[in-house]
Amino acid sequence: MKRRSLLVGLGAAAVAGCSRIADSGPGARALAAAEDWHRKAQRLFAARTALAPEYDRAAISPSFRGNGSLTVDTDAYRASLASGFADWRLNVRGLVRHPLSLSMDNIRRLPQRTQVTRHDCVEGWSAIGEWTGPQLGLILSAAQLLPQAKYVVFRCADRLRGAPYYESIDLIDAFHPQTIVAHRLNGEPLPERNGAPLRLRVERQLGYKHAKYLTAIEAVASLDGIGGGAGGYWEDRGYQWYAGV
Repeated sequence: MKRRSLLVGLGAAAVAGCSRIADSGPGARALAAAEDWHRKAQRLFAARTALAPEYDRAAISPSFRGNGSLTVDTDAYRASLASGFADWRLNVRGLVRHPLSLSMDNIRRLPQRTQVTRHDCVEGWSAIGEWTGPQLGLILSAAQLLPQAKYVVFRCADRLRGAPYYESIDLIDAFHPQTIVAHRLNGEPLPERNGAPLRLRVERQLGYKHAKYLTAIEAVASLDGIGGGAGGYWEDRGYQWYAGV
């Protein structure tokens, strides 16, 4: 836990100047080298499926704040929200043998995992919540990844500063047992401010990796040509792609 807190603190301190650093050639190379070291070091000293800490329900925070987008400002989203997301679909596509289009009912009928974990934001705050949803690995296994697939990209309904939000992880994190597609928080349907109706929970990474308002999961061989090519909305603006804690 001390290690998680230290990394969050370092991340919060670093990102304030990361866009300026990333603008320079030497700075970009330094950030890439540090990220690569961070990723390899974590995986050297922790087993592939090592779990993030889990807590008793008594540890759940009194409230779990929203951050980033607090809603999706479109008529289609507002109509879907009003209907209880009866028409919401999660599409699984890309380098898969069997593309899927899952309704919320489909998601709820899958085997579920419930975990009480700590969310660490790069801004320096944290909260503990209980998340429920199917494991991402189960969904990917049903779609059957093709051998070329190396990454999973998450498409989202929300936009920040006019740009669509997206995120990505590699297959190690995609098949981690605590990586789930969450539709419930603290025993209730996921609130709007927390990404309703679906959000990613990738518990060994910082909060900006936990994409909200999920509409699609896309298996790809490379992140080149997707968004700004760095693997995520914030990564395209200087954040590290691998945000392990």
